[in-house]
Amino acid sequence: MNAINITDYNYILPEEKIALFPCENRDESKLLIYKNGKISESVFKQLPDYLDNNSMLVFNNTRVIQARIFFTKPTGARVEIFCLEPLAPTTVHALMFETKHTCEWECLIGNNKRFNTPLNLDFQCNGQSGILRAEKIEKYTGNSFRIRFSWTPENLSFAEVLEKVGKIPLPPYLKRKTQQTDTERYQTVYAQEKGSVAAPTAGLHFTENVLEKIRKKNIPIEHITLHVGAGTFKPVTETHIENHIMHSEQLFFTKETIANLLKNSDKKIIAVGTTTTRALESLYWVGVKIAAQSPPNPPKGGEFLPFGEGWGGAISQWEVYENLNATQISVSAAFEAVLDYMNRLNISLLHVSTSIIITPYYVPKVVKGIITNFHQPQSTLLLLISAFVGDKWKEIYNYALAHDFRFLSYGDACLFC
Repeated sequence: MNAINITDYNYILPEEKIALFPCENRDESKLLIYKNGKISESVFKQLPDYLDNNSMLVFNNTRVIQARIFFTKPTGARVEIFCLEPLAPTTVHALMFETKHTCEWECLIGNNKRFNTPLNLDFQCNGQSGILRAEKIEKYTGNSFRIRFSWTPENLSFAEVLEKVGKIPLPPYLKRKTQQTDTERYQTVYAQEKGSVAAPTAGLHFTENVLEKIRKKNIPIEHITLHVGAGTFKPVTETHIENHIMHSEQLFFTKETIANLLKNSDKKIIAVGTTTTRALESLYWVGVKIAAQSPPNPPKGGEFLPFGEGWGGAISQWEVYENLNATQISVSAAFEAVLDYMNRLNISLLHVSTSIIITPYYVPKVVKGIITNFHQPQSTLLLLISAFVGDKWKEIYNYALAHDFRFLSYGDACLFC
């Protein structure tokens, strides 16, 4: 990996090319198509016309939480707390949002020097007056802290509290305040499972009308859940990518989803977004590890550990490259191994923690096409794109810059297939 120099994945992105606001109508955004080595363009609502009949689309149904909370001290000083990951009484997002009275999160803190005593925030919910209290417990990791939240009335869930006091966390490069319209537009129309602090932005272009056209072509649609963390915006500061530490993200697969993926494993699987791509490729490697280990019963330690309803594994940043070319297990065999494992343990939900980094050296096992946005220069997402289109990414991005495509989270889309 030392051969990958991040400066080779740079391009000039003028500020005026960054979309500060979404297109008025989701499916009216522009669509760049790279197919059979040729570049063309269309409008996103025409996407179904460019999908082969033997395709399958996989979406990330995570929902962005209102993770930014602003406290004002009696002195007038403002402190921002940005919720990253749940810590206690559970690390499972769905269960955490049902928690009442108190919970603890890993958080980033803005104006941390002013956060020297507990903070209080008044709010109204369902006709009730409430108070949210935040206490700094300890330094957690890197720049993050362990924060304990407690609130009254105690009958409110943490999800209800966040709905009243939190703000949608827009990407830092937008450099503007969150507006009320972002609450709806920075969510996909199929968002369901709460937990992300950033949207899977490729999905922001889809409308019910586009989805219906896809269904009419008898193209299967499936959903997985990957909660996007703030690490997705982490810049690559190392020249050589082997020195970059990839962030970890949490994946959730239902048994039904894995069965549907297995059923359609012979189709051209198109991932909607880079998060879905990482999820599907990680699932393959979980299957490889299960097939190699064949654990008959829930182990007490090691790679596969209990988590909520299910059992999952951890995919580290570089481990898949050790067996990338030597692995002969097919996609269907990998999915079969996962499904058999879940059946033997009688579990309905599989949790996977992944730090996989997809680079130009990676050979995609599951995903054969991607629908995505245009990504930042010198980013791991641009490296992921190059795993599918090679050095052609330069030609594709130059075309987009020259033909008035809008870039980044609220920008236009592209289809690589």
